[in-house]
Amino acid sequence: MLSDRDFRQRMIETVLTVAGVAILIATLWAAREALMLVYISALIAMGFSPIVQLIEQRHASGRRRLPRWFAILILYAALVGVLVVLGLMVIPPLVAQAEALWTRLPTHFNNFQNFLIRHKVMTHSVTLQEAVQSAPTGASGNAVGTVLVAISSVIGGAFGLITILILSFYLLVEAHAMFEYLVRFVPASRRGDVAIAAREAVVKVSAWLRAQFTLAGVMGVFAASGLWLMNVPYFYVIALVAAIGETIPIVGPVIGGVTAVAVAITVSPKLALSVGVYFLVLHQLEANILVPKIMERRVGVSPVAVMVALLVGGALWGIIGAVLAIPTAAILSVIIEELAINRDVRIQRVR
Repeated sequence: MLSDRDFRQRMIETVLTVAGVAILIATLWAAREALMLVYISALIAMGFSPIVQLIEQRHASGRRRLPRWFAILILYAALVGVLVVLGLMVIPPLVAQAEALWTRLPTHFNNFQNFLIRHKVMTHSVTLQEAVQSAPTGASGNAVGTVLVAISSVIGGAFGLITILILSFYLLVEAHAMFEYLVRFVPASRRGDVAIAAREAVVKVSAWLRAQFTLAGVMGVFAASGLWLMNVPYFYVIALVAAIGETIPIVGPVIGGVTAVAVAITVSPKLALSVGVYFLVLHQLEANILVPKIMERRVGVSPVAVMVALLVGGALWGIIGAVLAIPTAAILSVIIEELAINRDVRIQRVR
């Protein structure tokens, strides 16, 4: 039997523990946006870590080793160079195509109306100006607020991107020191297991990053081949947009398909329909075959786990959650596997 004093002490400890846990959960929830930036930065650092090590080894001369921070700067400079080249390849043709589409928009609008009238969907034609004037006016009253929200979203996105790049840089530089510091809080008998799990997680995240580039390359080749056979103008630019969009689950392939249809419609509605069907088939093959199989082979995550992770990640965090779903699933698989191995070892020791 507990005395009254012990009972009161237990109650106080229980209340303080529950209150502390509640405060911790509330704090983490309030800081979820910042924690997401930290998590994204950590994933990028894990994905680029083997590449940085490779740069260090390639540029090592004798006993003198290339500074890690300089190897990271080389990697960042290469990425910025690639992005600049891609931007110079994509933006000017897309602007030219957008101007051509805007010029021919009234003609396409009239052709579309004639099609609807022939099939008795519409009774008479209207001008483009009349269609704009008859559009719902509810959204126009908040035009200034919408513009301000859009500007603030762009500024916030740019700030977040800069934060991720800087934080990833420091995580790459301080990776070894941070791991040695954190592993001190792990019992000495388990530090070897934690080190193995950490290395395996880095390998899987890096494999995921390489798989993303593989998927982008495959989608770019298929898009370029199909659009070239259909004589779509600027097919190489559209293929490049489709390849870049492949790195964004769910929404990315849609962006590539919409871009392709928008360019094709400047030629003819029939070509736009063919391009739309082609990209719809590509999207189905990519979502149901390419992504699960490539991720299974490269990352070691089963197709079922990939699809479940994409669904859950997209439901929780939208596009960002879908992007981070597969590497998160890979890290969780490493943790679960390590826990299962340790459990089996303990059971064998007991026997």
